[in-house]
Amino acid sequence: MKKISTILIFSLLSFSAFAQLPKLNNYGFRLGLTASPTFGWVKPEQGKTDGVALGFSYGLIGDFNFAPNYSFSTALTITTMNGKSTEVDPAYIKSLDVGANKSIPVAYDLKYKVQYLELPLTIKLKTEKDNGRRFYGQFGLSNAILLSAKQDAVSSTVKLNDVRIGDRTKFYRAGLIIGGGGEFDISGNTSIVAGLTLNNGFTSITTEKNRDVRSHYLALNFGVFF
Repeated sequence: MKKISTILIFSLLSFSAFAQLPKLNNYGFRLGLTASPTFGWVKPEQGKTDGVALGFSYGLIGDFNFAPNYSFSTALTITTMNGKSTEVDPAYIKSLDVGANKSIPVAYDLKYKVQYLELPLTIKLKTEKDNGRRFYGQFGLSNAILLSAKQDAVSSTVKLNDVRIGDRTKFYRAGLIIGGGGEFDISGNTSIVAGLTLNNGFTSITTEKNRDVRSHYLALNFGVFF
């Protein structure tokens, strides 16, 4: 809880600091649309990662350009963060497994299907524009609010699909964003953006005290600024 409070305070301070910057009409604000396939995985503390799973992210992107080569960049997206793992005796799954011997540990192959409303707060460092193109690096904080959470589970005694785990998934997820890419002018103020982003979760997504599961994803970013 202390970590979440610290992250929220940092986010609010970031917005406050940006709001106090002088308005620089030479640079302005840009709004666009984005759609990004994601490749997600989970890392359980008691268990193992079992490959990546495809997901998707879509929504709005915005750049507040406060200097020729620097932008405060944010977005408002619906992001699906999927992942696969093998874990022993997750309590909520084993309680549904009527064929399991409750006194014997059981390993379950799990697939997480979690959807968030995501609000990243990042800084972009951009190169000078050359022939209508420029490149950037990006770094910042990922803030995600839970929308829905489901899970598939398979073991030697049971096969479960779309088990609702919203009440066992944390409402807030924080992560570190590192990425880069390029922006390419099309005509007028319109440009397309393409890049690669790593979103590294550093808070557990489960509410169970005896379990710690972190989710991460790699996104292929595509967008259009208008």
